[in-house]
Amino acid sequence: MMMIRKANERGHADHGWLNSYHTFSFADYHDPQWMGFRDLRVINDDTVAAGMGFGQHPHRDMEIISYVLDGELEHRDSMGNGRIIKPGEFQYLAAGSGVVHSEYNPSKRNPVHFLQIWIQPDKRGAKPAYGEKAYLDTTPGRLNLVASKSGREGSLRINQDADLWLARFRNGETVTHELKPKRHAWVHVAEGGVTLNGQPLNGGDAAAVSDESKLELAGQGKAQVLVFDLN
Repeated sequence: MMMIRKANERGHADHGWLNSYHTFSFADYHDPQWMGFRDLRVINDDTVAAGMGFGQHPHRDMEIISYVLDGELEHRDSMGNGRIIKPGEFQYLAAGSGVVHSEYNPSKRNPVHFLQIWIQPDKRGAKPAYGEKAYLDTTPGRLNLVASKSGREGSLRINQDADLWLARFRNGETVTHELKPKRHAWVHVAEGGVTLNGQPLNGGDAAAVSDESKLELAGQGKAQVLVFDLN
């Protein structure tokens, strides 16, 4: 069973300095049909103007993953981490028992376009943690494990039984992902166009998949896709 979430059906907020599309209910956007999927709670598709950003603010008990698509994102937090995240790089923040952070666009000219993802943790009050993973030169047409509960294959270790995979396409490559029994998938097209089990999807589109044994993705030219394998 597959349920499609089209890009133009998402929530939208334009604050001038921030242009944000919400796959799931977030802030002033509320849709009881789209409160999240399994333990996946937020996918915000954000574009932040040059020199602007989110000032210091607190989080707790949430697994936060950011993925930069274009531009640069400067992160600072109360654990002492400070880094400029660039295209193709993932950043992980386990808010756990509580952390304060800020996110800014350090450029004086160019916007930054990134995805911010929230996953509900499997335990409350965990020790806050930080991590990064770069996928600047990944081979098109393969799935790369970004995050997992076990941290296997060098992935970011997160506090939830969820796997996050990244697939890039350039010239119509195909990839297949097997779904184990009682597992579910959320597929988010970050850029470009693909087909998922024969269904066409474009940038910003997504699909919830349950009661299926496999995902078959085929690129339609240059594209990037995030695949969440969820319990």
